[in-house]
Amino acid sequence: MPALSPTMTQGNMVKWHKSIGDKLAPGESIAEVETDKASMDFEFQEDGFLAKILVGDGTQDIPVGTPIAVYVEEESDVSAFADFTAADAGSNESASTSTPTPVPVKEEPKKDEPKTVESKTAEPVKSTSSPTDRIIASPLAKTIALEKGISLKGIKGSGPNGRIIAKDVENIKPVESAPVTSTAPAASTPTPSSASSYTDIPLTNMRKVISKRLTSSKQGAPDYIISSNISVSKLLKLRSSLNSSANDRYKLSVNDLLIKAIALASKRVPEVNSYYLENENCIRQFNNVDVSVAVATPTGLITPIVKNANFKGLEEISKEIKSLGKRAKENKLKPEEFQGGTITISNLGMNPAVSLFTSILNPPQSAIIAIGTVEEKAIPDKSNANGFTFDKTINITGTFDHRVVDGALGGEFIKSLKQIIENPLEMLL
Repeated sequence: MPALSPTMTQGNMVKWHKSIGDKLAPGESIAEVETDKASMDFEFQEDGFLAKILVGDGTQDIPVGTPIAVYVEEESDVSAFADFTAADAGSNESASTSTPTPVPVKEEPKKDEPKTVESKTAEPVKSTSSPTDRIIASPLAKTIALEKGISLKGIKGSGPNGRIIAKDVENIKPVESAPVTSTAPAASTPTPSSASSYTDIPLTNMRKVISKRLTSSKQGAPDYIISSNISVSKLLKLRSSLNSSANDRYKLSVNDLLIKAIALASKRVPEVNSYYLENENCIRQFNNVDVSVAVATPTGLITPIVKNANFKGLEEISKEIKSLGKRAKENKLKPEEFQGGTITISNLGMNPAVSLFTSILNPPQSAIIAIGTVEEKAIPDKSNANGFTFDKTINITGTFDHRVVDGALGGEFIKSLKQIIENPLEMLL
């Protein structure tokens, strides 16, 4: 299993594009693999032939480095691997005990374990966990066991190192459960009135990585927030004017203009456009501003990057973010299109119920900017007969890493951002 992203520790085999005996060429996609970020093509870089597939379509949680297939240089050698297995690939205990399978097998409670002919050969269960307590079984054996409703515990394997293989499970018949008596707990036969109704949704690799990274961020970074209500009346007028004269060449969104504004504010307060790198004992301040844009996808949040946003015009930013967003939702982004970034924008302004929210830092970045919805508010105006007028505003809340951005600097950044948004022609400077 290749590491297709820097943070990838395991992957899922979505679909093989090649079959046994097929010719392989450098740069050709041989399989689709789900990484911690997206589904990607695995492009093989050698000439040869596919001799054996060791993990099938749909196999989950395959550790990086685990053998997934065999290739040979000569077509005449393909047949020699007809009976080759993952164990034959030199998998040691760590590999064999973590053998992936499309369907995980849940051990039944001891009282429900089926009594099989081979059960007399089982080792007694130890009170502490050790490598010998682990059930080593082939993916096919696990699948058969699950389908037949039997436990693998207690079955003596006939494969290498005691590995349970398909033939060890095929002839075992599960023992039928005894009928439920009147004294059995009502929960054993749940009904809508006696038990909760729920659905277990398996964690995807992306969701696992999101959980790990954001938990680490909240626990490790001393973050703080600064919030400001900012007038967007002039920004909205500029957007309307530019779109009306676009002749279908582009259609700017409010988010496009805010990405540009954040990029320019980051140049004015460059300390915000930085990484905190503890292992390298430094704060890395960037000259370019690469804005990560939070995009919700069916499998989780991903942040495609508008690179060098401070140098790009609004039309270019708009077209780029539309393309990135579309491909993000289709899991078609390349690693370099979502890995990195120097500052992040998270915009929930499309939801009229969200007036204010805070975001979690995207480490090692030092700032993330949360955008609320546009609201119309009354503001004092002595020139108006009523003493007030209405203005369109949005709430912008910055979350900053205090190890890099002191409170005063965070305030200066929000002040600069407010200045640019309320005077949007400064984007031309």
